[in-house]
Amino acid sequence: MNASRTILLVEDDSDVRRMIGEHLEFYEYRVVEARDGMEGLQRLESGQYDLVITDIVMPFVSGVGVVRAVKAKRPEIPVIAITGQGKVSEDMAAESNADLVLDKPINMAEFVEHVRRLLGEHP
Repeated sequence: MNASRTILLVEDDSDVRRMIGEHLEFYEYRVVEARDGMEGLQRLESGQYDLVITDIVMPFVSGVGVVRAVKAKRPEIPVIAITGQGKVSEDMAAESNADLVLDKPINMAEFVEHVRRLLGEHP
Protein backbone atom coordinates (compact mmCIF):
# COMPACT_ATOMS: atom_id res chain seq x y z
CA MET A 1 0.00 0.00 0.00
CA ASN A 2 1.01 3.58 -0.45
CA ALA A 3 1.19 5.95 2.50
CA SER A 4 0.76 8.86 0.11
CA ARG A 5 -2.92 7.91 -0.24
CA THR A 6 -5.07 10.04 2.05
CA ILE A 7 -8.56 9.02 3.12
CA LEU A 8 -11.10 11.31 4.75
CA LEU A 9 -13.15 9.32 7.28
CA VAL A 10 -16.38 11.03 8.40
CA GLU A 11 -18.07 9.07 11.19
CA ASP A 12 -19.83 10.26 14.35
CA ASP A 13 -19.46 6.98 16.26
CA SER A 14 -16.00 7.12 17.87
CA ASP A 15 -15.73 3.32 18.15
CA VAL A 16 -16.52 2.78 14.46
CA ARG A 17 -14.23 5.68 13.50
CA ARG A 18 -11.37 4.19 15.52
CA MET A 19 -11.90 0.67 14.13
CA ILE A 20 -11.94 1.81 10.50
CA GLY A 21 -9.12 4.32 11.00
CA GLU A 22 -6.81 1.83 12.70
CA HIS A 23 -7.53 -0.80 10.08
CA LEU A 24 -6.75 1.55 7.19
CA GLU A 25 -3.61 2.81 8.92
CA PHE A 26 -2.48 -0.81 9.30
CA TYR A 27 -2.54 -0.94 5.49
CA GLU A 28 -0.46 2.26 5.46
CA TYR A 29 -3.14 4.71 4.38
CA ARG A 30 -3.08 8.18 5.87
CA VAL A 31 -6.45 8.72 7.55
CA VAL A 32 -7.90 12.13 8.40
CA GLU A 33 -10.87 11.84 10.74
CA ALA A 34 -13.96 14.01 11.10
CA ARG A 35 -16.48 13.55 13.92
CA ASP A 36 -19.54 14.69 11.95
CA GLY A 37 -20.66 15.90 8.54
CA MET A 38 -19.94 19.55 9.27
CA GLU A 39 -16.36 18.79 10.29
CA GLY A 40 -16.10 16.52 7.25
CA LEU A 41 -17.06 19.36 4.92
CA GLN A 42 -14.51 21.64 6.60
CA ARG A 43 -11.76 19.05 6.16
CA LEU A 44 -12.80 18.51 2.55
CA GLU A 45 -12.26 22.21 1.88
CA SER A 46 -8.83 22.29 3.50
CA GLY A 47 -7.24 19.07 2.27
CA GLN A 48 -6.54 16.79 -0.65
CA TYR A 49 -8.09 13.33 -0.47
CA ASP A 50 -7.95 10.21 -2.60
CA LEU A 51 -11.09 8.67 -1.06
CA VAL A 52 -13.90 9.73 1.27
CA ILE A 53 -15.69 7.34 3.62
CA THR A 54 -18.78 8.71 5.32
CA ASP A 55 -21.49 7.47 7.62
CA ILE A 56 -24.97 8.39 6.38
CA VAL A 57 -26.81 9.25 9.60
CA MET A 58 -24.94 11.97 11.51
CA PRO A 59 -25.79 15.21 13.30
CA PHE A 60 -25.46 18.67 11.71
CA VAL A 61 -24.74 17.55 8.13
CA SER A 62 -25.73 14.05 7.01
CA GLY A 63 -23.52 11.73 5.06
CA VAL A 64 -25.77 12.38 2.06
CA GLY A 65 -24.74 16.04 2.30
CA VAL A 66 -21.08 15.00 2.48
CA VAL A 67 -21.39 12.74 -0.58
CA ARG A 68 -23.18 15.43 -2.58
CA ALA A 69 -20.54 18.02 -1.65
CA VAL A 70 -17.72 15.71 -2.71
CA LYS A 71 -19.43 14.86 -6.00
CA ALA A 72 -20.18 18.55 -6.71
CA LYS A 73 -16.68 19.86 -5.92
CA ARG A 74 -14.39 16.91 -6.62
CA PRO A 75 -16.32 14.32 -8.67
CA GLU A 76 -13.15 12.31 -9.31
CA ILE A 77 -12.90 11.36 -5.62
CA PRO A 78 -14.60 8.03 -4.92
CA VAL A 79 -16.94 7.92 -1.94
CA ILE A 80 -17.96 4.99 0.24
CA ALA A 81 -21.16 5.53 2.25
CA ILE A 82 -21.71 3.32 5.28
CA THR A 83 -24.95 2.86 7.15
CA GLY A 84 -26.33 0.92 10.04
CA GLN A 85 -29.83 2.33 9.71
CA GLY A 86 -31.33 -0.12 7.22
CA LYS A 87 -33.15 0.32 3.93
CA VAL A 88 -34.08 4.01 4.24
CA SER A 89 -30.52 5.20 4.71
CA GLU A 90 -29.29 2.73 2.06
CA ASP A 91 -31.71 4.35 -0.39
CA MET A 92 -30.56 7.82 0.70
CA ALA A 93 -26.92 6.81 0.15
CA ALA A 94 -27.66 5.37 -3.29
CA GLU A 95 -29.51 8.54 -4.31
CA SER A 96 -26.54 10.65 -3.22
CA ASN A 97 -24.37 9.02 -5.95
CA ALA A 98 -21.95 7.36 -3.55
CA ASP A 99 -19.65 4.99 -5.43
CA LEU A 100 -20.36 2.23 -2.94
CA VAL A 101 -22.87 1.75 -0.11
CA LEU A 102 -22.00 -0.67 2.70
CA ASP A 103 -24.07 -1.85 5.64
CA LYS A 104 -22.75 -1.98 9.19
CA PRO A 105 -21.33 -4.08 10.71
CA ILE A 106 -18.47 -3.86 8.25
CA ASN A 107 -16.45 -6.89 7.21
CA MET A 108 -13.01 -5.27 7.38
CA ALA A 109 -11.28 -7.68 4.96
CA GLU A 110 -13.91 -6.97 2.29
CA PHE A 111 -13.85 -3.28 3.18
CA VAL A 112 -10.11 -3.00 2.46
CA GLU A 113 -10.64 -4.74 -0.88
CA HIS A 114 -13.32 -2.18 -1.78
CA VAL A 115 -10.97 0.66 -0.77
CA ARG A 116 -8.16 -0.78 -2.89
CA ARG A 117 -10.47 -1.24 -5.88
CA LEU A 118 -11.84 2.31 -5.68
CA LEU A 119 -8.30 3.67 -5.44
CA GLY A 120 -7.28 1.69 -8.52
CA GLU A 121 -4.87 -0.53 -6.58
CA HIS A 122 -4.46 -4.17 -7.44
CA PRO A 123 -3.62 -7.03 -5.07
